[in-house]
Amino acid sequence: MAEKQKILIVDDDSNIAELIALYLTKECYDTRIVGDGLEAVEQFAEYRPNLVLLDLMLPGLDGYDVCRQIRKSSDVPIIMLSAKGEVFDKVLGLELGADDYIMKPFDSKELTARVKAVLRRFRQEPTTEASVVSDSALHMQGEYVAYEDLLINQSNYSVIYMGNLVEMPPKELELLYYLASHPNQVFSRDQLLSRIWGYDYMGDTRTVDVHIKRIREKLRDHAQWSLRTVWGIGYKFELRGV
Repeated sequence: MAEKQKILIVDDDSNIAELIALYLTKECYDTRIVGDGLEAVEQFAEYRPNLVLLDLMLPGLDGYDVCRQIRKSSDVPIIMLSAKGEVFDKVLGLELGADDYIMKPFDSKELTARVKAVLRRFRQEPTTEASVVSDSALHMQGEYVAYEDLLINQSNYSVIYMGNLVEMPPKELELLYYLASHPNQVFSRDQLLSRIWGYDYMGDTRTVDVHIKRIREKLRDHAQWSLRTVWGIGYKFELRGV
């Protein structure tokens, strides 16, 4: 029997946390509930979850700080939960490394669908002491695009840049893969938001800007290609001399 995927639920409202756990248990997930930010960081290391559902307003450390701590050592998917609806909260959460954002109150079907979608997209790569990839042929299988010093594989969710395996959350990788799959084609923020996050996504177009910024921090412009901003329109993956 396959091992159940583990979900860490971080929420100081025990009623909401237990309700979430009930929904997810019915979907055959293993769950653990934590009520404050400090304990969340400790339990993350001990429980080793496949996904974290993280409320923003927590005692001890707030959700933003918990997200920061987790992202120092892991790319495990994080879905933020909050009653706050301001764009600032969403953008800040995404900048810190959250993979999705769900507003309270939420529908149980929406919650489980989001969890399943994020887990489907995320395939955790084995960590090693050295990040250098000696044989990229292993990553040249399935759906991938390759340019000089860059290989993006959407089948196994890996990115190799300058011979190194780059850690990249699912949404960043999907955005990069989509742009690189259509070189020199300009896409608006709305087009990218619809294509990568789905037509029913309720987020702001600045979500795209945040993810582009994070990708650029990991992949510097190359002599042969670059991730370019087309002012007033959106973004493109540009090939030099084409």
